[in-house]
Amino acid sequence: MEALQKSMQKTTPKASSHAMWWGTLGTVRPFPNFNSEKDARDIQTALESKDSDVNTLVRILTNRNNVQRQSIAESYRNLTQKELCLALKKALSGGLEQLMLGLMMTPSQFDAHRLRQTIEGIGTDEESLLAVLCTKSPQQLKDATIAYKQEFGRYLENDLISETSKDFTKLVLAILKKEELNSKEMVDYQLIDQDVNALNDAVNGKKKDPAPWIQVLTTRDSNHLNRVLSRLEDLRGETVDKTVQSHFSGDLRLGFRTLVGSIPSIPLFLAQRLHSNIKKGSLVHGILISHSEEDLLCVRIEYRRLTNTSLYSTLQKEYKGEMQQALLALCRSEDL
Repeated sequence: MEALQKSMQKTTPKASSHAMWWGTLGTVRPFPNFNSEKDARDIQTALESKDSDVNTLVRILTNRNNVQRQSIAESYRNLTQKELCLALKKALSGGLEQLMLGLMMTPSQFDAHRLRQTIEGIGTDEESLLAVLCTKSPQQLKDATIAYKQEFGRYLENDLISETSKDFTKLVLAILKKEELNSKEMVDYQLIDQDVNALNDAVNGKKKDPAPWIQVLTTRDSNHLNRVLSRLEDLRGETVDKTVQSHFSGDLRLGFRTLVGSIPSIPLFLAQRLHSNIKKGSLVHGILISHSEEDLLCVRIEYRRLTNTSLYSTLQKEYKGEMQQALLALCRSEDL
C-alpha cells in the first residue's frame, strides 16, 4: 500500500496493438498463458448452453486485458463466423449487457460511447460529460474524437456545439482540444505569477470574464496548475471552488468546479464520484472499465482514504449476482 501511495505522485490502439494506456497502476493485467482460441471455444460453449453460462462469460472477459479481448473476438469470429458482441447482446440484458459490451470495445471506442451517452436524447448530462472530458489526457481525447466519428458517423465537436451554449461551449471545446503549452522541464515562476494574476483579475471586475479561466485551465499541465491554484487561494484567502461558486453560474460554474476538482488528483476525483454515485451502475462500471488498465489501484487507495471502506467491500455490498462478479473482477482485490 505504501509503495502504491508513493507512486501516485503525480491512441486508440488497433485491436492487435499492445500499446495500451495501462501501466503498473491498473488492476487488469495480461492473462498469463493466454490462448484466444481456447477462450473463444469456451465462450461459444457458454453462449450455446441452456440459458447461457453467464458465469463463464464474466469470468473470462473480466480476467483478460483489452488487447486479449480483441483477440478473443477475432478468434470467435473465425470459429463461428459471427460477431461476439452480437452474441453477447443476445445472451445478456440490462446493466450486465452494457458492462460486457463495454469491455469488448477498445479504450477509445468506450470513451466515444460514454461521451455519446451524455449528449444523446433529451437534454445533456453536463456533469457526466465533464467527468469524462476532465479525466482524460489530450491524446486519449484525440483518440476518442476519431473513434466517435467512426462509431457514429458524426463529428464530436459539432455535437458538443449543438448541445451546449455560450461560454460553456467554449469551455467544453477547450477541454476537448486541451494542449499543455507550458514547459514541463522546469517550474516557470513568471508564468505562474502571470496566470494567478489573470485568474484573479478576471473575477475582480464588475463583469466577470471567463476567458482567462478557460485559457489557463485548459492549456497547462496539472503540476503547473496546482501551483497556480494554490497561489490564487493564498491571494484571495478562499478556496478556488468558493471563488468559482461566487463568480460564475450555471453550466459554466459546473464546468470550472469539475476542472478545478479534477486537477489536484484524478484518482481522488473519481473516488469522490464513485462514493457519491455508488448505486448508479452505469457510472460505476464506466469508471471501472475506463480505468482498470490505467490507474484503478490509485482510485481504490483514494476511495479507502475517503470512506474508510474499501471499494471492493462497497461493491460487494451494493451489487449482487453476475454484476457483482464482474465489478469485483475489475476492482480485483481488497485494500485493508
